[in-house]
Amino acid sequence: MKVYFLNPPYFPRFGREMRWQDTGRGGTLYYPIWLSYAAGLLEGKGHAVRLVDCPAWNWDIKDVLKDIKVFDPEMIVVDTSFTSLNNDLNITRQIKETFDIPVVMVGPPASQFPEKMLEVADFVARYEYDFTILELAEGKRVTSILGLSYREGGRVVHNPNRPWIKDLDGLPFVSKVYKEHLNVYDYFLNYCLYPMVQIFTGRGCPFQCTFCAWPQTFMGRGYRVRSVENVLDELEWIEENMPYIKEVFFEDDTFTIDRRRVIAFCRGYRERGLDLSWSCNARADTLDLETMREMKKANCRFLVVGFESADNTILNNIKKGFTVERSREFAKNVKKAGLLLHADFIIGLPGETRETIEKTRRLIKEIKPDQLQVSIVSPFPGTELYEWYKKNGYLLTNNLDEYLDGEGHQKSIVSYPWLSAEEITRVVDDLLREYYLSFNYIPVVLRQVFRRKGLCELKRLLRSARMFLNYIWRRS
Repeated sequence: MKVYFLNPPYFPRFGREMRWQDTGRGGTLYYPIWLSYAAGLLEGKGHAVRLVDCPAWNWDIKDVLKDIKVFDPEMIVVDTSFTSLNNDLNITRQIKETFDIPVVMVGPPASQFPEKMLEVADFVARYEYDFTILELAEGKRVTSILGLSYREGGRVVHNPNRPWIKDLDGLPFVSKVYKEHLNVYDYFLNYCLYPMVQIFTGRGCPFQCTFCAWPQTFMGRGYRVRSVENVLDELEWIEENMPYIKEVFFEDDTFTIDRRRVIAFCRGYRERGLDLSWSCNARADTLDLETMREMKKANCRFLVVGFESADNTILNNIKKGFTVERSREFAKNVKKAGLLLHADFIIGLPGETRETIEKTRRLIKEIKPDQLQVSIVSPFPGTELYEWYKKNGYLLTNNLDEYLDGEGHQKSIVSYPWLSAEEITRVVDDLLREYYLSFNYIPVVLRQVFRRKGLCELKRLLRSARMFLNYIWRRS
């Protein structure tokens, strides 16, 4: 079958795969990673696929309709995200008005709004959808395809949920999909050497953070992993077939859950004589100094860590699972190990006040992360956090279009009597501006530049700075 995988048009450089789906302030653009895995699975089974990334290519709906006509697919798969859902429904509607081709909608909102999606789409693949799409392409009877929703005789039918994929080694190397279908120079993470690729070494997250949508609406709480050998095989393939790639980012929610697996990976990396830099998502309570040092020996660069807040009551409210004291210790160990730290914070979480914001401001200045990300709290439907705000009357709107401003950047839809939505939004910009535009950040920059591949580090920093300064200038 000929299958067309579409990351639909919206704002330029809009990231549907980001945990906070918006247009990155520092030039960030994720790969369409979930679509890419599904496209690679089908291609490996002999199906003809086309993978189209409109935010990266700056395509609009006219470009999409022209391209569909040329490719002439037998099925279209449309990705979606919470903040782009209404836009994506409109794109799907225009496709259906133009072509008589079955359309499947996928992505985290599919588990929450299948009925709404089926007003325009023919099928909805809920949760992890790789094999749901494959079975549709193979012509399996729709009534027997797990994880599928569809209309039948005027009513909506939800087949039972599909079990989470356990054999992740059976999925394709997504880096091969990127090489074949995308331009790797379109994508950028401000903490990765450029150009980079993003891959999964595992899926799902066992931790209970109330705000994180992916475990609650898409990939589940159960952590499933690829074998260390399979991951190393992909890194070898990248080095041999994509020599221009400077870094691999492990997009697992938490790569460092299993210390023994991390150590085995690092030792296997060195035994194979690999040279490719890599970075990963981590947690402050899953890594000790010894393991960090092993990671550094295996060319790990950045640890991306969600600290979220400098107030223990807030951390407890969101079930983060560690304390501010642990965050401080972790940040010190990252520097002792010679690694770089990307620290994530969220403003507006339950319990946030002007006083807790000041605590966060002071912690940022204390730990001096190499990269700082401050986000506005975005409670997505299907999460425990969303239900808390809804129950307590702190949501300004249920309209997903209101999560972003006119340029595709986050704005607050949460407001407290003591802390308004406007103030939450303003504080985020203030924290970023104060940190990055301070003379105190210069030594932090120099620390990144005077290390292995220093010229590549400098180019990364300059590219991100240019994007960020442009963002700040437009906001002032």
